[in-house]
This record gives sequence, structure tokens and C-alpha cells, in this order.
Amino acid sequence: MVLGRTFEDKCAEMYYRGKMFGFVHLYNGQEAVSTGITKAMRPDDFVCSTYRDHVHALSAGVPARQVMAELFGKATGCSQGRGGSMHLFSAEHNLLGGFAFVAEGIPVATGAAFQSKYRREVMGEAGADQVTACFFGDGASNNGQFFECLNMASLWKLPILYVVENNKWAIGMAHHRASSETQIFQKGKAFGIVGVEVDGMDVLAVRAVAKEAVARARAGEGPTLIEALTYRFRGHSLADPDELRSKEEKEFWFTRDPIKKLAAYMIEQNLATAAELKEIDTKIQGVVDEAVEFAEASPEPDPSELHHYIFAD
Repeated sequence: MVLGRTFEDKCAEMYYRGKMFGFVHLYNGQEAVSTGITKAMRPDDFVCSTYRDHVHALSAGVPARQVMAELFGKATGCSQGRGGSMHLFSAEHNLLGGFAFVAEGIPVATGAAFQSKYRREVMGEAGADQVTACFFGDGASNNGQFFECLNMASLWKLPILYVVENNKWAIGMAHHRASSETQIFQKGKAFGIVGVEVDGMDVLAVRAVAKEAVARARAGEGPTLIEALTYRFRGHSLADPDELRSKEEKEFWFTRDPIKKLAAYMIEQNLATAAELKEIDTKIQGVVDEAVEFAEASPEPDPSELHHYIFAD
């Protein structure tokens, strides 16, 4: 979580210094969701993200230097400079991609879950028991892809976690104004899918829910719809002045910062000291600073490779 927060803060700094271009959507405040879900999975499981994908990539194990280089548009980036902020991808780390269109990643993640089940049950690959985690926002839960994929995932009992990061706002649209059923986890009932609501600002609560859902999926018991109630501390993107949300609303959620919450719990339970937590902050700052140095020193993509990867080589 500290890596995610520190990385995103540095992204904001680099964006305003003109080192990054295009849209950049930060994840500040939502770190408990990515961490709690992904760290309850195996490294060979699949992760599918949205345009707010930096921290999902980091949680999946993509090195910070590769993510930062991609944001700088460099050849050493995880997408070799072709994707930028919204299209992080790493075959090595089973990161299926960040997707710019709302709900676009849901069918991709559903397909990944299908291939795991097909390889295991039809092709007889005993080790093909990977689970897929599909992250998306509250706005995506009103899109057609969401309902179509829930139907298929339930019908075929696919090993997938549909993780709704309900941060209350779809760009500038308040969730309660856009959805006839504001409790998104309840939408799974129509398809016979287990739905769970969890405090998305509590990493331990998210992890507990994720472990149970992953176990169900790996045992062949089908998908789970997880609604994590969370909040983004910054605007929709770095181009958003964030004037639509009230000061009172933001201040309420700031008091529930997942990193501060976990730190207080660890100190209270004698799991760590304030000095040890400070050492983590310092170590992570070094990792992020090195990532920036790596990105700045990395070469631009060679124009001769412009047409690579458009079709299979």
C-alpha cells in the first residue's frame, strides 16, 4: 500500500513537471483494495485492470521501474512505451492489461477465467487452476458487459473475482444518481452469484473476503462479486479540478485512510513500531526515486518498431 501511494504521489509530481502526457488517473485512497485482493492470490493468477491501473500492476508484481518507464513512454516500460498510463500490460506477471473504456476489461477477464477452466477440465491440465481478479469501478456495473459476463461466469462456474471498487463517483456522476440498485454486490443475485460487500478502506477485511472467494473459485465453485466501498483521494484524473465533491465528504473519507488505519492497528497490536513503519516509508521512497531515474535514463522507442505488435509476429 505504501508503494502504491508513494508511486502515485510521484506520478502527480512528474505529470505536473511535464514528464508524462495524456490522461493519468491516480489510485490514492484505494490501495487496500488492490493489495487485499491481489496478495490473497498466487503469482500465476491473472489480474485485469481499468484505466486506473498503476497500483494493480505494482500489486501484481510488475517492477516500479517498468511501470514508471511506461508512464514516461519509454522503450523499457512494461508495454514498451506503447500503452502509457491507461494500458499497462505484462505477460510475465499475468497482468492482462489496463483498459481505457469503461467495463472493457470485464469480458477480457472473463475470457481468461474461461481458458483456465477449459485447460483444466477439457484439456486435462491439472495445474491450470488459475483464478482471475477483474477490477472495475461502480460506473462499469451499469454497463451491458457487466451483466453479460456475470451471466456466463455463473453459467459456466468460472474461477473469477469481479471486484467493484465503488469509490462513489463515476467521473463526476454520484453513484446513487446513476444506479437503480446502489448496492452493487446485490446485482449478482439475479445470476446466482455470491455477492459480498466489504470495507475497501480496511486491507485486512478485503484480504479475508478475497481469500474465501479465491478458495471458492479454485475449488470450482464459481465466481464472486465483491463490492469494496472505497474512495479516491484525488480527482478523477490529474486534469480534474475535483470541484464536484464536497469538502465535507472528502474530509470524512480522509479520516479513513487505509494506510494510516493499518499502521495504527499494527502499532496497537505490537506488530510493528513507528520506527519500523518509518523505515518502510524511507525504503519505498528510494524504490520510487530509482524508478524515476530509470525512466528518465531509458531510451525512447525506436521509430522503426512502430508497426510491431499490431499483428502477431
